[in-house]
Amino acid sequence: MSGKKTETWMIYGAYGYSGDLIAREAANQGLTPILAGRSEAKLAPLAGELGLEHRAFGLDDPAEVARHLEGVDLVLHCAGPFSATAPPMIEACITAGAHYLDITGEIAVFEHAFAQHWLANEAGVVLCPGVGFDVIPTDCVAAHLAAALPDATHLTLGFDSRSGFSPGTAKTSVEGLAGGGKVRKGGGIATVPLAFGVRRIDFGDGEKLAMTIPWGDVSTAWYTTGIPDIEVYIPASPGLVKRLKRLNWIRPLLGLGLVQSFMKSRIAKSVRGPDAATRERQPTHVWGEAVNAEGAKRVARIKTANGYTVTLHGSLEVVKHMLAHAPDGGTYTPSKLVDKDLVKRLPGSGELRIEEA
Repeated sequence: MSGKKTETWMIYGAYGYSGDLIAREAANQGLTPILAGRSEAKLAPLAGELGLEHRAFGLDDPAEVARHLEGVDLVLHCAGPFSATAPPMIEACITAGAHYLDITGEIAVFEHAFAQHWLANEAGVVLCPGVGFDVIPTDCVAAHLAAALPDATHLTLGFDSRSGFSPGTAKTSVEGLAGGGKVRKGGGIATVPLAFGVRRIDFGDGEKLAMTIPWGDVSTAWYTTGIPDIEVYIPASPGLVKRLKRLNWIRPLLGLGLVQSFMKSRIAKSVRGPDAATRERQPTHVWGEAVNAEGAKRVARIKTANGYTVTLHGSLEVVKHMLAHAPDGGTYTPSKLVDKDLVKRLPGSGELRIEEA
């Protein structure tokens, strides 16, 4: 079913690390989102500073959330952990007829959103999770590789980023330890040990040891490309690989409530997220490799801005796309909603090169 035009939009989680960056840049660009989140005390000063409307509400009851979305055409959801916050917000958006975007990288959230495709289609609502660094650059690389090698059977993606974690990203990573690694095999998502795959990769800044991680593209790249076997890698020291492999022996314990609470409390006290100067001097190298059954191979590379800077500009580019277009309702990946060149248009991005290997 055809979607509706976007006019009024909201940033939920506007006072978090990424939400704050996005809200300030939106105001700087002359956009006028409604700022939202649970805390009136945190919202009011930010909204007052930026001259924007705000609404304070929690996400405990989707029906109540839908009432707070009255008059809102689109929500850019920035409040993690998305495993807890995305399902009620997606339900509320479908009920209220509001399009849904978020900046998650969590596989479970992507899979949940795609499971809502037909409900969203019937409601004329667009669902597009992952409109930040998770997963715009890798999703665009995947789309370009699929176009370059249409019969590819294996897709490997990865990125080399020295960016530090925001509090939300760090807490999500802690949650992910208990779930183990994830890869896609034969079209299905499989749980594998932490650091399941280890190989050497030149992401664009010299060859480095790298390991698999349960990144969002294990879900989204299949919807973008249809390639059945997918893995995602990041650089890792030999010591880190060994530590993660040892953690596999006690991985079930990492999911216990007390263990999770302890690790997250440490994060809350010590993790702040990179400042502007740090983001400026820490770009990211994104890489991908597609292989077909005959062994033909294509390799793609692109240098982008820091991951948090990509999230800032990427999410707003998708919002502006929605302000200008009315796509059919349903669930999309970023490259399918906008186009596969989206990453190339973001500030700080270089040329996307594809080579035969």
